[in-house]
Amino acid sequence: MALHIFSYILHKGAVVDDSALEMVTAAHEIDPEASVTALVIGSGTDIDSVCNEVASSYQNIWKIDNKDLSYANGEVIRGLLSRILPKGNIVLVPHEHFGMDLAPGLSVKLEAAYLPDAISFEGIEAGKLKAIREEYSGMVSTHVRCDISTGAVITVRPGAFKADESKGKTGEVADKTTEALTGGLPGGARRFIEIVEAEVGDVDITKSDTLVSVGRGIEDEDNIEIIHELAETMGADVSCSRPIVDAKWLEKSRQVGTSGQTVRPKVYMALGISGSFQHLGGLKGAPFIIAVNKNVKAPIFQVADIGVVADILDFVPELTDKIKEMKG
Repeated sequence: MALHIFSYILHKGAVVDDSALEMVTAAHEIDPEASVTALVIGSGTDIDSVCNEVASSYQNIWKIDNKDLSYANGEVIRGLLSRILPKGNIVLVPHEHFGMDLAPGLSVKLEAAYLPDAISFEGIEAGKLKAIREEYSGMVSTHVRCDISTGAVITVRPGAFKADESKGKTGEVADKTTEALTGGLPGGARRFIEIVEAEVGDVDITKSDTLVSVGRGIEDEDNIEIIHELAETMGADVSCSRPIVDAKWLEKSRQVGTSGQTVRPKVYMALGISGSFQHLGGLKGAPFIIAVNKNVKAPIFQVADIGVVADILDFVPELTDKIKEMKG
């Protein structure tokens, strides 16, 4: 019997997150015949727009629409979902800051198993879902089995699954607002106050088509200059991973990742970056990724379109000179 799988849809300002289509692929990797339902929670015209967009990729859409849900509060949403979700099914949630807040408590409320940060699935055997996770910043792949007999809440790493582009569906939208709000809006210790947008530095990397991104492989602040020279030669902007910001070698506005900026370049060159999920979580839109790292086992090579095993201190100056030569 085919599974019924639910996917929590992230959205902001009526824009659907890339993870929405990735979770369709993840669901069908769990069970190719699964019926997949999108869970859309929010307020007003934004939520209607989101429902219309995901209807081309999902068979069914369940929405909860309430003015007090314009900002996603994990405590409140856990209570709402536990009222409408049937027990014994699988719920997929993107593994980012909100998903990591929502999912563990939701699994408790649903009395279901909890599996965090899955990057791949290998089917179901004897009632147990076989999945792959990564440990030690991606240096080790862990094969696990999750008992799904009472259902499961699973967080799926953004970018780990290829976005489902088949579309062509005409998903039906079911309004679950009344059912979810029976008994009132669940309370919580937290309340939304305001959103404080991060300051944009001298360069807004969220608007860049080409990024040259540097990580701890640069070794010393003085070596950052070769990255700037390469970026200028390529007509690109410079970005970085968190260790560079922590060392105060580049400003926070240039950091890519879940604790930095979310970027959508066409080309992304990762220089001396290991490729942790926190860094890759800030990379959206399926860019062409070029990775250069002297560690052949660096996780970045698993997502790169082109991988070069080399010391960036040797490689970058040579590449810069070659590009200059080609430009005449």
